[in-house]
Amino acid sequence: MRTALVVAGWGLLAGMLGAGPAQAGPRVGQPVLSDVMGGDRGELACAVPPIKVGSVGSLRAFHRAMAGCADRFWAARFAAAGIAYSSPEVTITTGADSVCGRISGAGAHYCPEQRAIVIRITRQDLRDPFRMNIAHSVAHEWGHHVQQLTGVLGAQEALYQQATDQARTVLSHRLEMQAECYAGVFYSAALKSIRPGITWKAWIGAVRQAEESEVHGKPRNLAFWQDRGYRGGATGFCNTWTADGTKVG
Repeated sequence: MRTALVVAGWGLLAGMLGAGPAQAGPRVGQPVLSDVMGGDRGELACAVPPIKVGSVGSLRAFHRAMAGCADRFWAARFAAAGIAYSSPEVTITTGADSVCGRISGAGAHYCPEQRAIVIRITRQDLRDPFRMNIAHSVAHEWGHHVQQLTGVLGAQEALYQQATDQARTVLSHRLEMQAECYAGVFYSAALKSIRPGITWKAWIGAVRQAEESEVHGKPRNLAFWQDRGYRGGATGFCNTWTADGTKVG
């Protein structure tokens, strides 16, 4: 996640969190996301097209199909939980300008104020369009949209402003790892439609070997939470907020 507004937090929300796996995040004006949002292990049928090397058009079509698939999935989960849902704005670009300002770097971004996902098609995507890696741009950022709709991002912004630098780092990790877990929940239903070109075991192994990020945390923990969401198939498995620090470092 790369946002124009950096948001993270936890400490003051501790009293709002349950200790068990059924709690997925802070309660901020809406019901907590619990396992009612994800017990169904049924497959989600989505028509996700192939990607042609060097083709911007095919990458746009792929991202649009992924966005439609993620939107259907989360709309159904929110409806089952009795929580209001609205779709994010999705922008797919090859440039650096977006609805939330100028994009720095590559990849995808979530813009909280605009409730928008911005996906940047890069030269690397065009040269080597690895389906699962590109699909993850949508799945992870939709996880941040879920956090926005349930009040997590807004609550955490306030907490982040009061935190020390060290605490901010940990809070950022908790935020990002929950988004990874939500991506895993989505994959539990949609992976077959994505046709990732890699086994789940190999994908998680690749995530573990990724480069460490100060914002996102250790790759082994990102892999742990993504796999936890995938195997659990429910948002209730995504409570990074009360997890031991060794799982969110």
